[in-house]
Amino acid sequence: MEVGEHLDALRREGELLAAAAERSDLDTPIPTCPEWRMRDLVRHVGDVHRWARAHLAEGRLKPIGPTELPEVAGPVPADAHLLPWFREGHARLLRTLETAEPNTQCWTFLPAPSPVAFWARRQAHETGIHRADAESPGGRTEITSFPPRFAVDGIEEMLFGFLGGAGGEPVDPPRTLHLHATDTGGEWLVRLGETVEVSREDAPADCSVQAPASDLHLLLWNRRSPEGLEIDGDDSVLSLWRQTVKVEWSRSR
Repeated sequence: MEVGEHLDALRREGELLAAAAERSDLDTPIPTCPEWRMRDLVRHVGDVHRWARAHLAEGRLKPIGPTELPEVAGPVPADAHLLPWFREGHARLLRTLETAEPNTQCWTFLPAPSPVAFWARRQAHETGIHRADAESPGGRTEITSFPPRFAVDGIEEMLFGFLGGAGGEPVDPPRTLHLHATDTGGEWLVRLGETVEVSREDAPADCSVQAPASDLHLLLWNRRSPEGLEIDGDDSVLSLWRQTVKVEWSRSR
């Protein structure tokens, strides 16, 4: 996907997140993030948007740490002003990405053609996954499906960005997971062993999951259960995934 497509997705997902939060009480529990209520989710994404924007807008070459976050993001407002605060941060992030010079240099943490491309992609998917969280109190059927092309891009970011060649606790015996996006034809093979190895191929695996790309994207981010998906083989591989593959971002105040 191109930068413009990621910006369109970031705009869409942020608007959907705000709309979902507006429909709910800020004390509403978030089933997909059991430790959070809606208030915590909106605060988190609002902070992330400001944190991300500052790297690009200020040309920061080192990551902004947790002690710097209050200065970068400003004070968290009271509940009555929380959604306007979120929308303001979302809009400022979009403007910064839209107007950034293509050769802008700043800190990033995944491979990308440029820092602008990195932040556009990362914030589109960060916002999208948390939009699904914001909709999750209504049940799985209320979570808006991701457009297939965007979902595939999110799958690729997870598998080749966050996980490609990752270390962590070794899996013994090694296990394999095959994913097939039924609406796009995408195929991925994940080998869990001493490290995590990922390839785009159709090959035998301990467990194979076939589903639309949006469902696979949510499954990989542990935002939906395997229930209702077409699964062949040993489904304990999916339990292993849920237990061992976690992407966490914390800038607690």
